[in-house]
Amino acid sequence: MELESYIREKQSQKEILLMTHIVLGYPSFEESFTIVETMVSVGADLMELQIPFSEPVADGPTILKANQVALENGVNTMACLEFAGEITDRFNIPFLIMTYFNIVFKFGVSRFAREMARRGLKGAIIADLPPEEAQDYLLAMEREGLAPVFLFSPTTPFDRMRYIASIGKGFVYCVARKGVTGSKTEFSEDLHNYLANCRRATSLPLAVGFGVKESADVRFLKRKADIAVIGSQLIRIFEEKGIKQMGEFLECLIG
Repeated sequence: MELESYIREKQSQKEILLMTHIVLGYPSFEESFTIVETMVSVGADLMELQIPFSEPVADGPTILKANQVALENGVNTMACLEFAGEITDRFNIPFLIMTYFNIVFKFGVSRFAREMARRGLKGAIIADLPPEEAQDYLLAMEREGLAPVFLFSPTTPFDRMRYIASIGKGFVYCVARKGVTGSKTEFSEDLHNYLANCRRATSLPLAVGFGVKESADVRFLKRKADIAVIGSQLIRIFEEKGIKQMGEFLECLIG
């Protein structure tokens, strides 16, 4: 099932879906598998699998550290894709790759899309790829039936939102505020108005990330967005309290 169709079907069952985020190979591939298994078991609806990069410019200190540890452990792109294939074979939710364009470019754009499709991935979020420079990537993704997911931000002009929406597929990732992941986001009238603007710009489902940390944030997003994205907070809880507590936190968040 294509990504947008899956999201639409799930929306008939839940007010808002939850997308989680992990850094592949952090702290190890074995532990990454356990983290994915836990997230799926408590009800994550879809998941970003981040291929680590040395300069993850959109990510805050928590995810930056996870990227650095994974790279120090020798994690590389092909190992991440092979691991992703094991994950998609085992678990029945959509998985997307999240990374930066330097990774894709060095690997080979067409090859990257081909390897993603071969391993059952549904699409990718390339955080630093300008839509105007994405033609080769878009063609490769189209050939393989994959969803290229693009980003809106609070500073994106409405006309540019419309352009981004015209070339993206699956959903649009709405960055909740300026800055990097993991920092505090004000779930306020300004965010409400921004998301209303996003909704006017596209018929694609809206995912909201950057600063989702607690149940109140998810409740705020209901009827304003279709997917709440949580990443940094889960990594923090995993590091401070362990996998069991991370799963319990996620279960409460979903509930």
